[in-house]
Amino acid sequence: MADAEIPLLEETTCGSLLQKLQEIWDEVGESDEERDKMLLQIEQECLDVYKRKVEQAANSRAQLLQVLSDAKLELSTLVSALGDKSSVGIPEKGSKTIKEQLAAIAPALEQLWKQKEERVKEFSDVRSQIQKICGEIAGNASEQTGALAVDESDLSLKKLDEYQVKLKELQKEKSDRLSKVLEYVSTVHDLCAVLGMDFFSTITEVHPSLGDSTGVQSKSISNDTLSSLAKTVSALNEDKKQRLHKLQELATQLIDLWNLMDTPEEERRLFNHVTCNSSALVDKVTVPGALALDLIEQAEVEVDRLDKLKSSRMKEIALKRQVELEKIFASVHIEIDPEAAREKIMALIDSGNVEPTELLADMDNQIMKAKEEALSRKEILDRVEKWMSACEEESWLEDYNRDENRYNASRGAHLNLKRAEKARILVNKIPGMVDTLVAKTRAWEEDRGISFMYDGVPLLAMLDEYAMLRQEREEEKRRLRGQKKVGEQQNMEQETAFGSRLSPARSSGPKKVVGPRANGGANGTPSRRLSLNANQNSSRSAGKDGKRDSMKLAAPANIVTVSKDDAASHVSRTDSVPASP
Repeated sequence: MADAEIPLLEETTCGSLLQKLQEIWDEVGESDEERDKMLLQIEQECLDVYKRKVEQAANSRAQLLQVLSDAKLELSTLVSALGDKSSVGIPEKGSKTIKEQLAAIAPALEQLWKQKEERVKEFSDVRSQIQKICGEIAGNASEQTGALAVDESDLSLKKLDEYQVKLKELQKEKSDRLSKVLEYVSTVHDLCAVLGMDFFSTITEVHPSLGDSTGVQSKSISNDTLSSLAKTVSALNEDKKQRLHKLQELATQLIDLWNLMDTPEEERRLFNHVTCNSSALVDKVTVPGALALDLIEQAEVEVDRLDKLKSSRMKEIALKRQVELEKIFASVHIEIDPEAAREKIMALIDSGNVEPTELLADMDNQIMKAKEEALSRKEILDRVEKWMSACEEESWLEDYNRDENRYNASRGAHLNLKRAEKARILVNKIPGMVDTLVAKTRAWEEDRGISFMYDGVPLLAMLDEYAMLRQEREEEKRRLRGQKKVGEQQNMEQETAFGSRLSPARSSGPKKVVGPRANGGANGTPSRRLSLNANQNSSRSAGKDGKRDSMKLAAPANIVTVSKDDAASHVSRTDSVPASP
């Protein structure tokens, strides 16, 4: 077997190998079919080898084309980045080989690379200056280290000019900022003088460089420095305003106490430096030390001293506060016990267990809370007022509908007619008004966790009882109307059964039944109406406060039980008059 393989290795041509293969097949006795199969396999393997070689050659060409394309792209990118108007000759694809085209592009690329390096240096220098000023403006100039990255996609002269213009603008902004800083420093100096504060510690607290009187250019011009200076000036102005306000309050208190206790003029002149600015504007106070803290403290001490002298008038002052508090509560229908409150105030003052200033401060706090409470109740109280006015119109409309002479051409009848029309429209809105008022009241109670009291009565209870009474009255009306229809139907059946023999009674009978009930009950007495208040007719002639007093117990207190005859007479009277004039 080894001897047979040696000639195979020595032969290198396809023909010799094929002849050797034929000899082996003849010796073995392979069939023609197997031989054809093996020859086809050999041909396929040879074809695969050729294909691989062709693919390798194609890949090599593609790589060279890619290198050429990249070189052309780089050449185009450099020309575009530098903004060079002169065109660089690029060989056509078909004129030369790929390697020759690559050799032709190489010198142009080298030249453009040198131009790019020079241009990048120019950009870097300009941008470094821009970065330095921007760092000073941003307050991080010391942090600007390392080479500055340059955008190499645009290195044109036009872009370089833009950076140079920007550099000039930043240089101007730096100059403006320096002027602004110096202006702020001067303002801080003046304010510190008026307020009696240390200027150096105040200004160096903003930035250490601001306290340096030698190097103007070394002062910080950053955004943070300008912002801090602006805040410092604003804070000092606010402090100045508050101190002036405090000093003016103390001056006013001093003048009031002096007038109250007839303080002699000699004693008053000791505090002329306080009272001289009692009506001055904040911008007009420029005298150094005019608003110093020690001056304000002196005024406070004097006010405290005088306050102690006026303790004998504490009862009178406290009672005035109590009267103001009572008026606020009364205006929003909140019940309090004024006598008990006054007795408690007098007892506290007599016991000496409370400082007069604390008592007044507590009463002022109560007045402030009462005003807040009144403001929170305003919307609901306005709706209660409208609801009560509508109920009053409802009561008037019921009285008007029972009046048999309402259509007579008497004096003022047309005015009552117009009022009735408006009253009917208003009465139809009452259910909606009640629903809205209930929703508003419940929201108010949920928000505060307490009941909404109206002159000592829960408002929701009033509204619920009113709604119940109104519903019962409507149900009674519907029931009586049904009974009336049944009676009329029976009368019609009797007329049909007996013919015209009962026709005279038909026209007179109902009038005799309905007539007496038009103005009263079955016994001729006036019927009792289900209304919000039995005394509404008399309340309309009273003043506004009288009306509120009569209405406040309407729903919970004036609940009446209506007998069947009274309700029937009421419905018959209502049905016997037209719905509209």
